[in-house]
Amino acid sequence: MNNHNATQVLIAGAGPVGLSLAVDLGLRGVDCVVVEKRDGHVAVPKMSQVSARNMEFCRRWGIADQVRNAVWSTTHPLDFVYVTNLRGRELSRFKIPSYAEGDRNRFTAEATSHCPQTYFDPIIVARAKSLPSVALRYNTGLERFTQDDAGVQARLSDTLTGEKNTITAKYLVGCDGPGGVVREGLGIELDGLGTFANSINIFFKSPELATMHDIGWARFYRLIDETGCWGELIPIDGDALWRLTVFHDDSPDIDVDAYLSRAAGTEFPYEPISVLPWQRSDFVARHYGEGRVFIAGDAAHQCSPTGGMGMHTGIGEAVNLSWKLAAMLNGWGGPKLLSSYETECLPIATRNVGVSTDAYRAITGLPSSTDITGFLPVDNLNATTVENHRLQRLTVNEFTKTQYCYENSPVCVPDGTKPPPDGPLSFTPSARPGTRAPHGWLSDEQSILDLFGDGFILLRFGPSPADADGLLDSAAARGVPLQIHDIDNDALAEIYQSQLVLVRPDGHVAWRENDPPADPAMIIARIRGV
Repeated sequence: MNNHNATQVLIAGAGPVGLSLAVDLGLRGVDCVVVEKRDGHVAVPKMSQVSARNMEFCRRWGIADQVRNAVWSTTHPLDFVYVTNLRGRELSRFKIPSYAEGDRNRFTAEATSHCPQTYFDPIIVARAKSLPSVALRYNTGLERFTQDDAGVQARLSDTLTGEKNTITAKYLVGCDGPGGVVREGLGIELDGLGTFANSINIFFKSPELATMHDIGWARFYRLIDETGCWGELIPIDGDALWRLTVFHDDSPDIDVDAYLSRAAGTEFPYEPISVLPWQRSDFVARHYGEGRVFIAGDAAHQCSPTGGMGMHTGIGEAVNLSWKLAAMLNGWGGPKLLSSYETECLPIATRNVGVSTDAYRAITGLPSSTDITGFLPVDNLNATTVENHRLQRLTVNEFTKTQYCYENSPVCVPDGTKPPPDGPLSFTPSARPGTRAPHGWLSDEQSILDLFGDGFILLRFGPSPADADGLLDSAAARGVPLQIHDIDNDALAEIYQSQLVLVRPDGHVAWRENDPPADPAMIIARIRGV
């Protein structure tokens, strides 16, 4: 149990990324304290969707069912619909099945889930609070910090009373957002386009709105009139709560009535809850940390929410960093392990921020509603016509989010294979070192992904498993947690393409070969950062 004045990992910021890091560390038995300058109440759903990859992490943490069933009806479709307004003309539609109609033969055991932040945060907060090594301290701000070879000393302030106190930690992770103390304290500069649009979120309640049109339920209603694509309407709870996002408006006065009538195609009764102007940005930090201090989430990158890449990227960073911190604290991590966090995650953030900006520009660059030749109906996510490809790019789908590889990682062993195609219209499952280990069913309820998370897992495929004694002995000699799972499954063996596949605690492939390694100690040294 941690105390008030010392901990192993101090996390600044209790948003989804900071909480995810706390849960992942807590499940590894690492003491951590999360400090948050606010009271923890989330009144406005800035985020509305949990990606399939993030849902895989939620599955590992034991909260996937809660997230999936938090608010959205299992029978509501998840379509993207392009309309002039809710009572106007439908221009195009991406049909995405409801949860009840989901396909088990997908690339993942978990589908994308509609779970706005007002519902998601309380779920992950409860999970964090259930872990004895995790402490949450709200109304507590990080004022400043120093570090040396032994650890970090942080000055905290009670935002209600002004009381000051100091806490020491072995490591500090700043998940405290774009203007947070940690990145600024490290002096890390940002690259990117900067702010490129001034947007508005209008959060409101209207039980009547869903009954005023015949389009049916959808995840997104993208709004296109004679001026072009100007906004999108999202049903928050699939009932009475809604959020309208206006893509760009920098005028000093916001006419909420006019915007809502424009979206609906008519006036309708509503209760305003929040009107929030905000800046749409394109930033990536030049570095992800220094010494014993790191950054993650919005502190490390800011992107247009188009495509849902923000939290998706940040939680991936939290899971990447978590096992590496645990390895260092447990004594088996090597000197290159923590530096691999930046090497692996910064390029992914750069890619995701760019994808988000491109998607936003593609959406706002759509033709006006008067140019009907610019739109064709879209039947599914695998549309093949040239015209539909152009529309397809506007939906950053789960293939793009899930298929990423930590290229040139210092803690993965390359096998000389080329990366699979990277794009929104193609997905090739791959167990190439650095990639997320691909999903496949071991039984009706168990995915191969369910094996990953605690330590390293050596998968042995085929009816006659290859010898693994050398790897087991080398791992044991260095204290590296390693378990073996034998899998006699032809379909999975075809996907993984090697008889021996070593998977990291974060679910990414570290090494694969058909034969036992000639120098198993070298493999273990590489994957633990030596």
